[in-house]
Amino acid sequence: MSETPGSTRYDATPLSSEQQNRFVAENMRRVFLLIYRVVGNVADAQDLTQEAFIKALQRQDQLKDLEKAAHWLSRIATNTAIDFLRRAGRVNFADLENLPEPVLRSHQENPEQRVLRAEHRDRLEAGLEVLTARERMALLLRDVEDLPAEEVALRLNCSKATVRSHIANARVKLRRYMERKKI
Repeated sequence: MSETPGSTRYDATPLSSEQQNRFVAENMRRVFLLIYRVVGNVADAQDLTQEAFIKALQRQDQLKDLEKAAHWLSRIATNTAIDFLRRAGRVNFADLENLPEPVLRSHQENPEQRVLRAEHRDRLEAGLEVLTARERMALLLRDVEDLPAEEVALRLNCSKATVRSHIANARVKLRRYMERKKI
């Protein structure tokens, strides 16, 4: 990777071993959590995270703009997770409570905060189960990953209008679910 002042472009030089290690370390947690939210199993998410990084490093010549590296990697991770679900013939979104503690812990919470957060998470996860896989993925990419609709459309291989429709439908379904459950 070589950069010139004012430039954020890769040349044809592959990343060194040190650069590859840094790239993986900087993105590991985010990619793992994205995949875990989709597949719902720690072991599968770990395997798929490794697979996503292997694909990314094998295709590093496709990345031309360093500013888009996170989106590019997220797209590879999303597609890897979706392909896994297609092969497995299942859609199973994650229960974050089953994650190993160090993955979840960003700061120390008191027991009351943990219980309230767990209750809120459980209600949200139950609400997400009423969504279709495409609605759920569009909503997670847009609202959790904070990606623009254009990027979500690219990752889901659909139009921007379809993404907006998926997100709108997902929000309506979630709102109705929350109202029914009086949440």
